[in-house]
Amino acid sequence: MSLTTAIRDRDVAELPGKRDEAWRWTDLRGLIRKLPPPSEPFSADVGRGPFDALAAERRVIVNGRGADPIEIARGKHAVVAARFVSRGAGVHVARLNVIVGPDARLVLLESYESDDASISQAALTITLHPGARIERIVLAQDNAEAVSVSQAEVVHAPRASFAQTVVTSGARRQRLETRVQHPGGHAELRLDGVYLLADKRHSDQTTIVTHAGPDGVTAQLAKGVVRDQARGVFQGRIVVEEGADKTDARMGHHALILSDRAEVDAKPELEIYADDVACAHGNTVGALDEDALFYARQRGMPEAQARALLTEAFIGQVIDRIEHEGARDVVRAWAAERLWD
Repeated sequence: MSLTTAIRDRDVAELPGKRDEAWRWTDLRGLIRKLPPPSEPFSADVGRGPFDALAAERRVIVNGRGADPIEIARGKHAVVAARFVSRGAGVHVARLNVIVGPDARLVLLESYESDDASISQAALTITLHPGARIERIVLAQDNAEAVSVSQAEVVHAPRASFAQTVVTSGARRQRLETRVQHPGGHAELRLDGVYLLADKRHSDQTTIVTHAGPDGVTAQLAKGVVRDQARGVFQGRIVVEEGADKTDARMGHHALILSDRAEVDAKPELEIYADDVACAHGNTVGALDEDALFYARQRGMPEAQARALLTEAFIGQVIDRIEHEGARDVVRAWAAERLWD
């Protein structure tokens, strides 16, 4: 099932839904009864994005338009902000190609925002050449009534490094998906995520990593906090194919549920068809540590402040792994604002 095909053909029956195993917790077919008209071109000023001050080069993609490729030549270094903006209640698809040449470096500061009940899909293809390095930081702050899907296909390379941190506050329905073709060959991969969900917001972080060759590394850590009637979804799958010996792949997902009506669905998976590998995964879903909360209250701290501080420390482990200092500060401030409201 393809969201792109459904938008192109304006056929809701082609939307992915709960009968599709990979989409069973993010049911678009059951939610969307009729697709709205295509998004209109938008030429007015869209203001500044969260990462504008950090980037020398910018891409502003509004209602699917303006997605010029990002190409970093051999040995060059660049910081680029790619801002996906949805204006109005229409439907659209945006496509962005990113190519990083041999021994080049890119910090990709990617953000998503919407102001209405739009339906949008962003389709990214990210290609690394041998020795390339990418750090991708994604900040998704969609409208509460929006439906937003971002799907990235990453073609990794030997001796290359791809590091990613996805941070989101959710939407009516939201899916942030990353698929990585991992060649081994001492390539390194980090896939991290944070979701902070309140009210009735929904967010689905799905990753699929396929190790196809020996001597590859994957490290993954995702943490989420849900409250009110929000729903968080984590699906992480790592496949180690036959011949991908000496793969080192580790995945962890941990979530806090702060209210009785909030929900977290998690499905970490390892499929291993090779020998001599070091692979592990872990998953926990629970409440705040009552002993730590009691200790903070005993020291005179108000309960709301104590909960916020403990929650901030919980997700801080993921945010601290962001390598770009400026982006790390932006994400930390963004998260603190939502934890303390």
